[in-house]
Amino acid sequence: MNTSFKALALAGSLASALATVAITPASAADGKEKCYGVAMKGQNDCAAGKHDCAGKSMVDYDPASFKLVPTGTCAQMMTPKGHGMLKPM
Repeated sequence: MNTSFKALALAGSLASALATVAITPASAADGKEKCYGVAMKGQNDCAAGKHDCAGKSMVDYDPASFKLVPTGTCAQMMTPKGHGMLKPM
């Protein structure tokens, strides 16, 4: 019984490791790109600068926070502070 438990634990560890390596970035897989300066307060997908990640933006249209948008649409997005940007400001 002890041997089968060890084999099961090893198989689970190996499966987890392989799954981690096989994951592709969500933005690349879904045809999305990071668009800075378009997220509303607390609705950003991740961050650069003042906070660490999703949902942490403290202001609307933070130029250091991005929202994932369909590829090719960022520059056309208009906010009260200007167009969306592909790089953080």
